[in-house]
Amino acid sequence: MCVHEHLKSEMANLIVVGAQWGDEGKGKIVDLLTGHFDIVARYQGGHNAGHTVIIQGRKYILHLIPSGILHPDKCCVIGNGVVVDLAALKREIDELQTLGISCRGRLFVSNRAHVVLDYHRLLEKSEEERRGEDRIGTTSRGIGPAYEDKAGRRGLRICDLQNPAVLRQVIGSNIEARRPFLPGEQLDGDRLCTETHRLAEELSEYFVDAAEYLNRAMDEGKWVLFEGAQGTLLDVDHGTYPFVTASNATAGGACTGTGVGPTRIDGVIGVAKAYTTRVGEGPFPTELSDATGDEIRNRGGEYGASTGRPRRCGWFDSVVVRYACLVNNLDTLVITKLDVLDSFEEIRVCTGYRYRGTLLDEFPPDLRILRECKPVYESIAGWNQETAGIREFDQLPQRARDYLERISDLVDAEISLVSTGPDRAQTIVTSRHSRLHSWVTLR
Repeated sequence: MCVHEHLKSEMANLIVVGAQWGDEGKGKIVDLLTGHFDIVARYQGGHNAGHTVIIQGRKYILHLIPSGILHPDKCCVIGNGVVVDLAALKREIDELQTLGISCRGRLFVSNRAHVVLDYHRLLEKSEEERRGEDRIGTTSRGIGPAYEDKAGRRGLRICDLQNPAVLRQVIGSNIEARRPFLPGEQLDGDRLCTETHRLAEELSEYFVDAAEYLNRAMDEGKWVLFEGAQGTLLDVDHGTYPFVTASNATAGGACTGTGVGPTRIDGVIGVAKAYTTRVGEGPFPTELSDATGDEIRNRGGEYGASTGRPRRCGWFDSVVVRYACLVNNLDTLVITKLDVLDSFEEIRVCTGYRYRGTLLDEFPPDLRILRECKPVYESIAGWNQETAGIREFDQLPQRARDYLERISDLVDAEISLVSTGPDRAQTIVTSRHSRLHSWVTLR
């Protein structure tokens, strides 16, 4: 074995990605795994994400800062692929400080990350109102317009904020260009420049060349856990376009969103709920608009961490998760919220779609087709007993284990972790032979 291969066999830089439409419980899984890593790096999205972590009954909701910040000896990075609302970032840092969690010397924000500004929020809200019934269902926090400015080469990066002349020129020209789309809005460019510059000064201690920082850390043998926001089916390229987020939420986004080359990544972990949820508009084949859907929502507390919006709920869709396994090349799968299904006598799993009489087992890219797809269900007997808090796989009811095995077979992926409750400790490692277990016990 050459030196490079030997080093690679003794380290693990892993990506955690959502395998559905987001809200899969990635925050808890990242928090759980952080103890085995040195750095947690967020690679896309903005403060439209909401990652909830519960530790010893205390709830922490994070929007921009990686979940790893809750571990006092770990460092966290917000990569260049994230769009950063400086006011939201400062608010989150201050809130953590009041909880006794300091970000100083542990949080690093890429100086190449683009900035979300007031007019981005106004534009997104106006666009959603204009669309009416065709609205996307965004959080209206300005994330999409900020990415539009980035792609249109008229955005502001954090490294630009120390230059007042650049700040005035870019903000001034952007406001003038947007006035026709924001009738009645009073946009004060001078005030926005002053506030943005002030926030940049206050937060300047956190700004670094994140790509250089991460690559140097890896060269020194440190392990990095890459945290994605949203989920595979919300990826701007691979999701249910146009009902998607504005960034690459799939595993490939970890490289472009941090400046780390793909050959430095050792594996990808997918996270999926034991059922399916979706926020916002767009087709959702297994959605349950009935009492069963309401029961899943209520038992699972399915309300957005960022917006409080009720999530749409449905049965587990193996077509969706199988597609996520494909485009992310998932090495292993984590199933969360198994305990939400404890009360059901019968549980259904979607094994394929039927479109105009034809059976489909692949996820269609054309939403006109997807809207007409009817799920093909397989019924599985429920276990009808409590699994909440169980921490050993062999203590799960046999029918719960059967359910997990059937999901694993349908999506052709190993299940390495199962979450049986919101707390960090309420987690099962399914096998000591799993790939995830071997990664995190290398040290």
